[in-house]
Amino acid sequence: MTKERPQIGLQPCLSPMAAWALSLGTAVGWGSLVVTSNTYLAQAGPAGTIIGLLIGTALMLVMCRNFFFMASHYPRAGGVYAYTREVYGYDRAFLVFWFLSLTYISMFWANATSLPLFCRFFIGDVLKFGRLFTLFGYDVYLGEVLLTILAVVAVTLLCIRSRTVPVRAMTGMVWIFVIGITLCFGVAVFGRRGSLSPAFVPDRGAFSQALRIAFISPWAFIGFESIIHSTEEFCFKRDRLHRILVISVLSSTALYIFVTLLSITAYPEGCSDWLDYIRNLDRYSGLEGLPAFYAAHHYLGDFGVAVLMASLLSLVLTSLIGNMRALSRLFYAAARDDILPAPFAKLNDRQIPANAMLLVAGLSIPMAFVGRTAIGWIVDVTTLGATMLYGFVSAAAFKTAKKLKSRREMITGGLGFWVMLVFGIYLLFPTLFGDTMLETETYILFMGWTVLGFFYFRRILKKDHARRFGKAIIVWIALLALVVFMAMIWSGRVDEQSTNESIHTIQEYYHGEADASLQAMNEEAFIQGQIDHIHQVDTANTLVITILFILALSAMLINHLSMAKWEKKAVAERDAAKETAFRDPLTGAKSKHAYLLKEQEYDTLIAEGRADGFAVVVCDVNGLKQINDTQGHKAGDEYIRRAFNMVCDIFQHSPVFRIGGDEFVVVLSGRDYAARGDLMQALHDRSVEHIGSSGVVISGGLADYEPGEDMNFHSVFEHADALMYEEKKLLKALGAVTRE
Repeated sequence: MTKERPQIGLQPCLSPMAAWALSLGTAVGWGSLVVTSNTYLAQAGPAGTIIGLLIGTALMLVMCRNFFFMASHYPRAGGVYAYTREVYGYDRAFLVFWFLSLTYISMFWANATSLPLFCRFFIGDVLKFGRLFTLFGYDVYLGEVLLTILAVVAVTLLCIRSRTVPVRAMTGMVWIFVIGITLCFGVAVFGRRGSLSPAFVPDRGAFSQALRIAFISPWAFIGFESIIHSTEEFCFKRDRLHRILVISVLSSTALYIFVTLLSITAYPEGCSDWLDYIRNLDRYSGLEGLPAFYAAHHYLGDFGVAVLMASLLSLVLTSLIGNMRALSRLFYAAARDDILPAPFAKLNDRQIPANAMLLVAGLSIPMAFVGRTAIGWIVDVTTLGATMLYGFVSAAAFKTAKKLKSRREMITGGLGFWVMLVFGIYLLFPTLFGDTMLETETYILFMGWTVLGFFYFRRILKKDHARRFGKAIIVWIALLALVVFMAMIWSGRVDEQSTNESIHTIQEYYHGEADASLQAMNEEAFIQGQIDHIHQVDTANTLVITILFILALSAMLINHLSMAKWEKKAVAERDAAKETAFRDPLTGAKSKHAYLLKEQEYDTLIAEGRADGFAVVVCDVNGLKQINDTQGHKAGDEYIRRAFNMVCDIFQHSPVFRIGGDEFVVVLSGRDYAARGDLMQALHDRSVEHIGSSGVVISGGLADYEPGEDMNFHSVFEHADALMYEEKKLLKALGAVTRE
């Protein structure tokens, strides 16, 4: 029978080169050759794009310092999640986990579902068979769905079966796209004739264009920090991490700039300049619909297209592998903290978090059926996720640096946090700036994910026996407020779109260009129809907002009630434990621990001159040893209980402490203190009556607190103890049995 291999954690397998390749390959994906050359240029032109990217690069260099600083102090799997947990606690760590998971898995989905687009562009319609349905205007075909699923499964199996092969493959593919993009850029730039103007898009200010690109630059770089999740797997000293991160960011920037400039060096006949080409891309198909590929073909022919095709395929595959690794390490770390079920924290016999990778695959395969349009909306969320990610790591770096008095990281941490806060406000509340950065659907997706997080948090609270979560209610109130504000923005955006559509329809009606069914309506019925349409949209928006608010509020209240219930139970358990610690289990008297606390309490009062009159009675049970020796310890225990009852019966208004096997202490104040002489006489008389019988005999001594003479409680105790021994001698002379 073979012995089970012990769980020894993630194992080192990343060299500095592999770490750089993992960082760069995760950060730069499908969008670098498509979105950068299309969307960025359309919004800011080449100069605005490059300036915006350079601003983003400067910010990412600040983030490099923050990530390196935190990784040096908390070299844990999970990256920002682990840092937030250590610095800010588990509630905020859950928020980071929740939105970071969506950010990384969105990038994974985007690159997996880009493979069918790759085929559409370069292979044609070979996979367009088995049309399933149309979703948000995108036709979903069985052939393309199967390709996406095959890619997810292949990457998952590759990463599960080996620690080194995926890393080596990734390193090779990173060099393919770095060399490929650089080659095409170099040939295009040196072969270009003429001007690259206009430098900016004419209809907006140059500064605002560059700033717009800077605000969405976190999307361009998200993923470069993915190696932080693999800190435990470095085969090199962690002090080299900062250099690797910096080189990765600079490499990403260079590639984005290369693709941007490559895309404007050539354009089809009939276009007056690159701007005319970019603004009318929807009229082109094939290579002409991809500016970077068109330029590569223009200068290098089919060889240039092949080089960029290999580069693009490498970009997609490296992003899939990189995000699979980052997600699996994040899920692995979260499972160790019971955010995810425990099986996802297990490693296989190759010390790989295989179950976590299977979870990534399980969440990704259904997305093959969603369609590229919806995936695009989800990917928009990565801009918000990246902003939140970088904001949290900066805040954690600032707090940690402040604690350690590290001035440089206090500056980078504070700068990163405030810049990300401004970025977040700009993205979430675009109406404040008269700009629109995100698609309308992105807001509803973000709100839905947030509400789902509220309900998932309920599961965590239910299983949180260590009571680590649920201590930062302000976090959840802020999140609820964010949901409400975003819902209002989403509603305003939808209302604006609906109103613009109605205005456009009205204009068509009066110009005789509307649909025949509308054109046939009389003016009054047509206008009323448009009013009804706007009213219906407004009603639907209100209903959606109300439902989301009720769901979020309900989840918050349920979680709060659960936390209150569990806290009440925890308090009861603590009180019970405290009562057990403060009670003598044999007699029910107050324990010696309770006595020591009482002694400290009186010492404080005496030191501050606030001690009122009190007295200490020391009681010693006579004859206990003889009973234990002759009748057994069970009889001795019963004798002690009877002694305790006798003391309590006499000193009815004072606490009684058992501080030894046969020794009790009574602290007198108030009514018992006033009657202390009579009570001590009663103790003496009852003990004398019990001599020679089976009754309990107790020797007692009483001492009053004397201000100015007794400097602490123990001094009073010693006086009472001495008087107790005088009483013991007296009772012995009367025939009482003692230890002597």
